[in-house]
Amino acid sequence: MTGERTRLWDRQVVWIAIVLLVLLVAFSALRPGSFATAFNLLNLVSDAAILLLLATGMTYVIITAGIDLSVGGVLVFSAVAATEVMDATGSLLLGAAAAVLTGLAWGLLNGVLVARGRIPALIVTLGTLGMSLGGALLLTGGVDLRAPSDLNLGLGLDRWLGVPQIVWICAAITAVLGVALARTRFGRHTYAIGSNAEAARRSGVAVSTHLIKVYGLAGLLAGFAGYLSLAKYGITGVSAHSTDNLQAIAAVVIGGTSLFGGVGTVVGTVIGVFIPAVLQNGFQILGVKPFWQQVVVGGVLVAAVYVDQRQRSRRER
Repeated sequence: MTGERTRLWDRQVVWIAIVLLVLLVAFSALRPGSFATAFNLLNLVSDAAILLLLATGMTYVIITAGIDLSVGGVLVFSAVAATEVMDATGSLLLGAAAAVLTGLAWGLLNGVLVARGRIPALIVTLGTLGMSLGGALLLTGGVDLRAPSDLNLGLGLDRWLGVPQIVWICAAITAVLGVALARTRFGRHTYAIGSNAEAARRSGVAVSTHLIKVYGLAGLLAGFAGYLSLAKYGITGVSAHSTDNLQAIAAVVIGGTSLFGGVGTVVGTVIGVFIPAVLQNGFQILGVKPFWQQVVVGGVLVAAVYVDQRQRSRRER
């Protein structure tokens, strides 16, 4: 059964990779002087990098058959906390620590309530989404805070080999977590819980503790994403991340991770992040109205869930 599931997943990843390639070729053919340029493609990758962090954490959560709606709010709260700390101390390092620890705290809270409190993840994370966004608004009075210029003009603009450092950082973290999911005991336990939590518990997996770690990881990544967003855009963006959670979930599902748990990988999520990004970028260049962009991305998401349902039904026969 495991081998069959792996083959089905591999086939799905190949198909979504082909879809991404077709989109790149199509937009390049339609607007070669606008889309297929180093400047545009670099901007596309840069815009998708921070979402990739959120989606990577979401991949772990969804593989356990959970969900985390709070990541957008945690990102904003962590960015606000980092700004407050940097303004008070003048230290960019302490600001980064504040963002990461704040995100981790929200993630651990989610994990404890889901794993120990037995509250459905949908309800828990919807609640902490409101709490984190509300907390950010209370701290800022509803007004965006500005990042220190050293952060915005430093990490926010620094490049290595012509590529923004933020992209390299997000790519490195994603690669490490991709390997961890595929090759380590932590990854195997994540899959086992998503496939059958009771069976995993009987085989010796500390299911509750592991779930707390998974939600903590998602929160930690959301917190760090808040710090990188602060560096990139220069403001906390209190009202700019309201749909980040939905975008992250969409990317994970489009990338082949099953909403029912037990199936998926970070490689698929990377592709899933870039399919909507390429669609939106290409449509903007073609002059397509933004409303159509949302329709097409929504259609791709529904199609991905339909394929997942079909494959799940096939496995259960």
